[in-house]
Amino acid sequence: MSTSPDEPAASPGPLHGIRVVEVGQLLAGPFCGQLLGDMGADVVKLEDPGRGDPLRQWGRERPQGQSLWWSIVGRNKQSVTVNLREPEGQDIARRLIAQADVVVENFRPGTMERWGLGYEALRELNPGLVMVRVSGFGQDGPYSQRPGYGAIGEAMGGLRYVVGDPSTPPSRVGISIGDTLAAMFATIGALAALRERDSSGRGQVVDSAIYEAVLGVMESLVPEWQLTGYQRERTGAVLPRIAPSNVYPTRDGIWMLIAANQDTVFARLAAAMGRPELAADERYATHGARGEHQEDLDALIGEWSATLDADALEELLVEHAVPVGKIFRPVEMLADPHFRARETITEVDHPVLGGVQMQNVFPRLSRTGGTIRWPGPPLGEHTDAVLAGIGLDAAEVDSLRERGLV
Repeated sequence: MSTSPDEPAASPGPLHGIRVVEVGQLLAGPFCGQLLGDMGADVVKLEDPGRGDPLRQWGRERPQGQSLWWSIVGRNKQSVTVNLREPEGQDIARRLIAQADVVVENFRPGTMERWGLGYEALRELNPGLVMVRVSGFGQDGPYSQRPGYGAIGEAMGGLRYVVGDPSTPPSRVGISIGDTLAAMFATIGALAALRERDSSGRGQVVDSAIYEAVLGVMESLVPEWQLTGYQRERTGAVLPRIAPSNVYPTRDGIWMLIAANQDTVFARLAAAMGRPELAADERYATHGARGEHQEDLDALIGEWSATLDADALEELLVEHAVPVGKIFRPVEMLADPHFRARETITEVDHPVLGGVQMQNVFPRLSRTGGTIRWPGPPLGEHTDAVLAGIGLDAAEVDSLRERGLV
């Protein structure tokens, strides 16, 4: 369960004492801020006084007007409203960043500079500052000034072309994977820069481009083309010549993922099927042979799996040490004993919705694991307290608020 911002957490987290100012919106920058906050960093999120981060309005389901997505991406953050388009708002941001270890932003390159908040200006105030900059195309290059949404990065980074069925146009993954990958690379960069600062005392810029983050997980896509002329294509539920590794039907209509492409594992699958001779069959005995006969092998396994209910199939394959798993939806996740035992999904107290179940903090650390201290807060909930920390009294904050600056 979560705590309120005023209550101490059970574990302060490995990044306790690291101060982060998040100046961004929607997903790539804020997801980086979420990851840092999950691990204990003190994250102050600066939002426009009018409507805040647009992510507060996103999501198909909004019970009682609350964005469930925001409750996750905004968790562990303090919301401060500041109008960064005005000089007084920019001055507030500078005062906060002067005390920070990390600033995270994901505006189009040049925006922070127009506000007087570029790295060169900020490092004059704070030489040890690590500035994390997430953008579609990076901070330089001919495309840097283009608007760069995650979907475009997924397309240019090579992911969209290989996702989907070969009979259809390129598909998208059902989540904003380009943004979250860029945020993960940004987080790794921030941690590396903080580690280097321990020895040099100097900060630096972390430049995480969405298209490069996508390319970074595309395996050997590029050298396969460069050296052999092989272009990966859309292949639906399988990877070419990796067999058996597919989804297979069951008698009760549930799809099961079976992955037995290693020689020894395939032998165990053959034994589970009551067909141990398949492991010695020249068509299936080796990884290469199974790849050559992938379609026939998948058909054979599918005919067998369709004779069993999903639970019986899973139990049988687990007994034979064959990797197997159901295709989970939230209903299966919430009922699964392994998810429950590891608290993979945790319940967080929400001031409007009560208990909200969401993914826990990952990865796990054995001594100083992260925690969810509170869900995404209401807009501007922490403005007064945070600004008091940089020397603004109540009257000054009220004056700023009356003029629409906070």
